Amino acid sequence: MEIKDLTKAEEQIMQVIWQIEKGFVKEVMEFLPEPKAAYNTVSTIIRILEVKGFIGHTAFGKAHQYHPLISKEDYKRHATEKLLGNYFENSVESMFSFFVKEEKMDVNDVDEILKMISKLKNKSK
Repeated sequence: MEIKDLTKAEEQIMQVIWQIEKGFVKEVMEFLPEPKAAYNTVSTIIRILEVKGFIGHTAFGKAHQYHPLISKEDYKRHATEKLLGNYFENSVESMFSFFVKEEKMDVNDVDEILKMISKLKNKSK
């Protein structure tokens, strides 16, 4: 299944749905930052997310309780692959170098990454 891109507003709603795991529109709204979007706006974005295949619902009369159909991990993988492909020519080394140059990583971050790489190397032996 191909994962579609999300707008900023859609992604904000999905972050809440991933966090709460299931909820009605009013419950989703409780987790949104101030200033709160109007109920109709949130409801419309949720319906768009449903059409895009990101969420499903369980009907309780006229009320719908929404839940994710795509995991946060799957979307994270999609977004990372897109970022790598569009901006770093599919090179993790290029992306890593960019974050180090932009000072988005400190020595402890680099050390943790090197430990992860070392563990991966040991697993493949």
